[in-house]
Amino acid sequence: MSKKLLIALAVLLCLAGIVFLFFKTTNQEAYTFVDDIDKETSQGYIGSASCKQCHLKEYNEWTLSDHYKAMQIANDSTVLGNFNNATYTADGITSRFFKRDGKFFIHTQSEDGSYKDYEVLYTFGYYPLQQYITDFPNGKKQVFRQSWDSRQNKWFHQYAGEVIPPDDYLHWTQAGQNWNLMCASCHSTNLQKNLNPYTDSYHTTYSELTVSCESCHGGAKTHAESKGKTRTFVLASQTQELNACMPCHTRRGEVTQHHAMVTEVMDEYLPEVPVTDLYFPDGQVLGENYKYSSFLQSKMYHQNVRCTSCHSPHTGKLKAEGSKVCLQCHAPKYASQAHTFHKGNPAETDCRVCHMPTRTYMGNDVRHDHNFYVPRPDLSAQYGTPNACNACHTDKTAGWAAEAVVKWYGKQRKPHFAENLIKGSKGNITALSSLLEDKTTPAIVRAGAIHYLGNHPSEKSFALIKKELHNPDPQTRYRAVVAISEYPLNLYENDLLPLLTDKVKAVRMLAANALLTQKGLEACRVYNGFEQAHQEYKEFVLSQSDFPLGSATAGDYFVKINDTDNAIRFYERALLKDKQLNYIRLNLAVLYSGKAQNDKAESFLNEALKYEPKNAQIYYDLYLLYNELGREAEAKVALSKAKALGFKGRF
Repeated sequence: MSKKLLIALAVLLCLAGIVFLFFKTTNQEAYTFVDDIDKETSQGYIGSASCKQCHLKEYNEWTLSDHYKAMQIANDSTVLGNFNNATYTADGITSRFFKRDGKFFIHTQSEDGSYKDYEVLYTFGYYPLQQYITDFPNGKKQVFRQSWDSRQNKWFHQYAGEVIPPDDYLHWTQAGQNWNLMCASCHSTNLQKNLNPYTDSYHTTYSELTVSCESCHGGAKTHAESKGKTRTFVLASQTQELNACMPCHTRRGEVTQHHAMVTEVMDEYLPEVPVTDLYFPDGQVLGENYKYSSFLQSKMYHQNVRCTSCHSPHTGKLKAEGSKVCLQCHAPKYASQAHTFHKGNPAETDCRVCHMPTRTYMGNDVRHDHNFYVPRPDLSAQYGTPNACNACHTDKTAGWAAEAVVKWYGKQRKPHFAENLIKGSKGNITALSSLLEDKTTPAIVRAGAIHYLGNHPSEKSFALIKKELHNPDPQTRYRAVVAISEYPLNLYENDLLPLLTDKVKAVRMLAANALLTQKGLEACRVYNGFEQAHQEYKEFVLSQSDFPLGSATAGDYFVKINDTDNAIRFYERALLKDKQLNYIRLNLAVLYSGKAQNDKAESFLNEALKYEPKNAQIYYDLYLLYNELGREAEAKVALSKAKALGFKGRF
């Protein structure tokens, strides 16, 4: 394989990495109410029925919760949808819902495009929608796209208007709707995914089908046997409580597929931070990010408010209706017309209307933003961000709303990180520097600032990022490692080496990967702590390989350690999961060329052209391949096309 082809692959690897984001709460309460978390949770889960005898009130409250109905066996008591030979057509697919021998079935399009009958084995959720699950080979369970609208009592399609072909990642038979990968960990208790990364199969297990007492309190075997003398996982502090709720109420990656009760977030998960594509530039929620990362931006969080300040811990319902839940802490004047400047209609004066605006996900699930943002129509007028005022007053401009705010509350707005975050999202390094220097900036927002610095490399960006490698907050260190890895290693190697023995797994493993990427496996073995951190990174990569990009990252990893066969295995699997990952075809062409299987290399490059006929890099790679094969005329044509399409590399 030529040196030029190796360089081409190295460039592609740099472009193709997955970046997972993280946050951990800054409060540092000790876990004084737990005897021995690891011992307790490892000694066994015994089921919610065992809790009922001593905790009847809490048990009965739990049966009223969404947690109780998170996942259930499909039967006449649990299935809400109309299975009386009903039909539903969406995006060219007509599905039929019927019962046979007391069992529930859906007749719909299969993975090969034909229509088949699938037995519904489980219900998923309850309100405002219910989904349905069936079994597939290799231990997989798949979630049907057709869902039941529990509000309007009708079938609906969560992504109406999108025609999804059977081989597409988002088709219900593919990875995007795979229960083991996308859903299971938050709908069952003590879920162990048990992915076999080399066969892409599962042996997923759980202690209880739905979200039960032990999902939050850990295995209760010793607690029950001692008749309460030993404690389960008690959620006494804000940090403990948030760490218990976080795994299922945030958008996050996973550090490992073998989970225990969370004591250090970054040893288990990698929650997202408020950056664009997932959030609006000012930090307001945009994508389906759930609650955690929004809440960590809020003043509520920094004043020790926690989930159960507003929600009953066992029913999950609000402790009071409307603004009354806010008035548990806030003075009554804040619910009066003197503050809201709106009349007494609850739809106008409810605190949540202004401070917790909603967005709709999954077709009909309306959710509140949990950053408790003060409406800033002035920022909307200047930067185009949303605001609660114009969510209602859709016929008015943001400027109109901003004038009303000035009239009611005066010209001065309290300092807030939003404006610098907006500027930072556009590459303003000064604004990002200000966020890092400001002691009042929430840690989750600092993480976002470091992310943006990584997107805009410069001498000043590098200096700011390098400084954060030493930050006492682990999420900041993690984000700094991700961002600084794009720079030449010699500029920061001495700062990175201590992180190989960092107390937090996510930081250790990313430090190992940064070194591995630029120095190679053998050169890194001499570093203290590298072997453990490297194995943790390998475990992380393989545990995520059931995602299309996860398979691609596994392929990248095996290239780094010179394991070509496994690199090809995972790259090809990535394409099976998502055929749109076209850069993988270029990687495969390089690897097959190195194995002297030039016919396969050429095939992948020509296939890549079908997806991107104007990609100059593909033509240049064909030029390199044809040159090696002595096919000079074809090489000349490929090079000419690469130049015509603006290829800027070295010839």
